[in-house]
Amino acid sequence: MFDGRFRRGIDATTAPVGRWLVRAGFSADALTASGLVFACVTGWAIAEGYHHAAILLLTATGFHDMLDGAVAKASHRASQRGSFFDSVIDRVSDAVLLGGVAYYLTAHHRGQLVLLPFAILTTTFMISYQRSKAESLGLAAKGGLMERAERMILLGVGLLATQIFIPVLWIMLVLTAMTALGRFWRVWQVAARPEPVRTHAYRPRAHAGRRRGLTRTTRHP
Repeated sequence: MFDGRFRRGIDATTAPVGRWLVRAGFSADALTASGLVFACVTGWAIAEGYHHAAILLLTATGFHDMLDGAVAKASHRASQRGSFFDSVIDRVSDAVLLGGVAYYLTAHHRGQLVLLPFAILTTTFMISYQRSKAESLGLAAKGGLMERAERMILLGVGLLATQIFIPVLWIMLVLTAMTALGRFWRVWQVAARPEPVRTHAYRPRAHAGRRRGLTRTTRHP
């Protein structure tokens, strides 16, 4: 939702910050890499139960993720390599954060509750895969209730208190699964439509003599 409906407003807000960071000497790849470092520290804080500190670290991780694109645009160095690097790091960050959640649940709760973050991570990767596969086929696959920005915000809400942490995780799983199913259905519907018939551009008819095979090759001295 934030990545689609509100993207223009976010870009307009972050563009001046991106220009300032470029003047300060920061690069988009450096922000992406440092965002992964913050994600790792956040995962550790979640695993150890320092949830209030994890909220601050998660906010810093989100700012890195939000500003690396603005820096790339401001520096006029947006590239396929940078986009690929950012996408891969986002997936690693998701795994690290939910890995911290799994460790915390293992240490403080009994039973199979550790499978909850595993299920969230699986549906999260399915959302990302559907988008990348659809775009490789020339189809749009953005939007949904629970994209990456919404997942980070909801995780931060769950970290506010231990009493709501697990219920928020269940809500995240349900909304993430709904997003994955909704994205699959939209792409499925679009892909079922017949491809438009390509019309060839008009070409003037060849000379009558050429059509009849009567043309001759003339050599000039």
